[in-house]
Amino acid sequence: MNIRYLHTMVRVLDLEKTMAFFRLLGLEETRRIDNEQARFSLVFMAPPGQHECPVELTYNWDGDDGLPSDSRHFGHLAYRVGNIYEMCQKLMDAGVTINRPPRDGHMAFVRSPDNISIELLQEGEHLPPQEPWASMENTGHW
Repeated sequence: MNIRYLHTMVRVLDLEKTMAFFRLLGLEETRRIDNEQARFSLVFMAPPGQHECPVELTYNWDGDDGLPSDSRHFGHLAYRVGNIYEMCQKLMDAGVTINRPPRDGHMAFVRSPDNISIELLQEGEHLPPQEPWASMENTGHW
């Protein structure tokens, strides 16, 4: 049997706000489908050069009453980053809450505008602990 990963789909309430969040992470739009008849948009976003493994943002133009208020049952999306401290600072400067700070120089969790849990993992070896991250408490759940 041959199987190939295609994408991860998440429903979003505010497409532009969610796309801006994923751009902060460094993802870019790779493909878009706007279906006027069915009144939805699919926007595929992936890291540069990694278009084979996108996240699909599904936006229903007329709203989505079925969207859970807490998407934790979904699990999370995970991305490897070159410098976890720099990424977390960039996100924090843009108003994103760091739910699980990278105290260990290796792992952090944030949430998208639609409450999707995002895991950030340091590429290579753990970075040495540094402030303000080393003493920062968790916020909310992740």
